[in-house]
Amino acid sequence: MTFSKERPFVLVGAGKMGGAMLSGWMAEGIDPASILIVDPFLSPEIGALLKKHGIGHAAQMPDDVIASIILVAVKPQMMDDVLPGLVSACDASTLILSVAAGTPVRKFQEFFGDIPTARCMPNTPAMVKRGITAVYPTEKVTDEQKNTISQLLSAVGKVVWLESEDQIDLVTGVSGSGPAYVFYMTETLKEAGTAAGLPEELAEQLAIATVCGAGELMHQSGEDPAILRKNVTSPNGTTAAALDVLMSERGIQPIMTEAVAAAVKRAKELAG
Repeated sequence: MTFSKERPFVLVGAGKMGGAMLSGWMAEGIDPASILIVDPFLSPEIGALLKKHGIGHAAQMPDDVIASIILVAVKPQMMDDVLPGLVSACDASTLILSVAAGTPVRKFQEFFGDIPTARCMPNTPAMVKRGITAVYPTEKVTDEQKNTISQLLSAVGKVVWLESEDQIDLVTGVSGSGPAYVFYMTETLKEAGTAAGLPEELAEQLAIATVCGAGELMHQSGEDPAILRKNVTSPNGTTAAALDVLMSERGIQPIMTEAVAAAVKRAKELAG
């Protein structure tokens, strides 16, 4: 790791995503004395976590801090208010990380200049350490800093590296927004079970357990999803009958393609 008590790792914004990452770092054994949280509004849960581990906290960036790493985990619409207050904590070797959707590298360069910067696109399963984070590093990011990024982000799930910043918007459409697609699919499976005649509570239990179990099976088996699908589909059986509908021209694939395209389009709009 490239940060210390003298040149701390600063987390700006300890909301759901920032808080999830912080919990993961504590579980990984990162020295709490090397971390500073900057957030004027802490939830009771995060406040208790900071107190438990003795992690430093400030409502705004202290004047006497020069950070090794600054991870910006605030909403995109807050950037213009937050970034000016971070400039004093940067020098040429400070690494800027951002997990904000729709905020391009050039926005950070406006405030910090051409210092090492990396855009990261995590997703909400990071809250249970099962996320995946895609990272686009600028050319200024060193190999040592890339290693540190991997160590930090792997505390909450998998890490993948992108070749261009344009890919961030594509990742947003698949994995960034993707958990909501799965949640909605679970809702629709529940509603379909209810429509078929099951009690609503039982249909919900069945839908949630099925989606969770299928996801864990994919995770543990390492098999291609298409192979797993074929493994549970008997010729002329019940699953095959359902898949005839789901895989038809009016089925899931064209709708999912359209949905991801809409998310990508909106991500590009937000980035300007």
